[in-house]
Amino acid sequence: MSADYKKMVTMDSSGFVVLADYVPSIIQEIRYHSTYNFVGDRIDGYEEPCALITKEAARALKDVSNEMAVRGLRLKVFDAYRPARAVKHFVLWGIEDLDLRMKPFFYPDLDKTDLFSKGYIASRSSHSRGSTVDLTLLDMMTGKELDMGSPFDMFSEVSHPDYKGITKEQYTNRMLLRNIMMRKGFEPIDCEWWHFTLKDEPYPDTYFDFPVSSEYLRR
Repeated sequence: MSADYKKMVTMDSSGFVVLADYVPSIIQEIRYHSTYNFVGDRIDGYEEPCALITKEAARALKDVSNEMAVRGLRLKVFDAYRPARAVKHFVLWGIEDLDLRMKPFFYPDLDKTDLFSKGYIASRSSHSRGSTVDLTLLDMMTGKELDMGSPFDMFSEVSHPDYKGITKEQYTNRMLLRNIMMRKGFEPIDCEWWHFTLKDEPYPDTYFDFPVSSEYLRR
């Protein structure tokens, strides 16, 4: 970690909230608190399976949730705020760890080093600035996720939002999520259909490292 980056990292959580407090209907499956993720272990800093996020991003997601509810849909979140220590865990795993046990499930067509060059893993993540969220949609009638053509954290060309080798229904589902998120103030990226960052994020130059813990926020 460079000296300049260290100066940008803080433990101050005063601008953050528990997302479920703002969006009570939200469904949470915080993958990095579990072992079902591309590393295969619980990730450093994830002390509780809950989504934390900046107040500004939470308000915007509440608007998204309200519009989705009219359509019979609910938001399902896989990740939101991500501590800087978790990003370090990813980087060290990618560089030093020879473990490939999760490769068939999350990056079957790529070498681990490709995860960096193709933008799936970064040494600094927008998630650590607190206004980025990874999410999908769930149909309230069936109780199932909408089919997006690839699962969360599938590091492959098939997960690119504009990938054309999926069905019309899958593409339509991606565009529904993308268009409403953008209309409510979020920006997508070009390699992951599930990833969005608040356009006017309150901390564009700050990276946080407090743990993912509701108790930490409420102490």
